[in-house]
Amino acid sequence: MLALHNWRASGLAALASIALLVSVAGPAAADEPAFEFDIPAGFACADFDLHVAGIGTGSQVAREFSGHGGTVLNLTAGTGYALTFTNASTDATFSLRSNGAVGWTAAYPDGSGRMTLMGHNVLILFPADGGPSTTLYAGRVAVDVAADGVWTVGKVAGTATDIRAALS
Repeated sequence: MLALHNWRASGLAALASIALLVSVAGPAAADEPAFEFDIPAGFACADFDLHVAGIGTGSQVAREFSGHGGTVLNLTAGTGYALTFTNASTDATFSLRSNGAVGWTAAYPDGSGRMTLMGHNVLILFPADGGPSTTLYAGRVAVDVAADGVWTVGKVAGTATDIRAALS
C-alpha cells in the first residue's frame, strides 16, 4: 500500500506527471498504446484491477504563471489520448476518443491547490479521496487538493459518466 501511496503522493504532482506524459510520449503506431498502467482493485475500482491504455499522440500545451503570494498557476490545453479502460477480471472495456480539455491548476505555498477542469476529463479518486471511483466529466469540474494530496471534487457543471459502473 505504501508503494501505491507514493505512486500518487500528491494530487498536483500526479496532474503534472500526466501533463508531462502527454507532452513527451513518443509517437506510437495507431493501434499500439503510447502508455498504459494498472491500478489494483480497491483504488480506482472497488472490485477489480483497472487497466488504462492511451492510444494516439495527444497534443497539449502547458504554461506556468506566477501569481500573488507565491501561488503558481499552470494551464494545460489541447487534446489528449484516446483512452481504453479494461476490467482486468472480465476483460470488459470502455473506450473514449480523444477530446479537448483545458485545465487550470493553482498551487498554493502551503502545498494545497485547486484544479479547474473544462472539457473532457477523467478523474480517478482513491479511497482517501472518497473513492474508489473512475469518472469521466464532460463540462466543468473543480477539484480541491489538500496539502496531504487528498482530492475533493467540488462543483460540477455538465455530465458525469461512472466508468467503473460501465465496466462492472
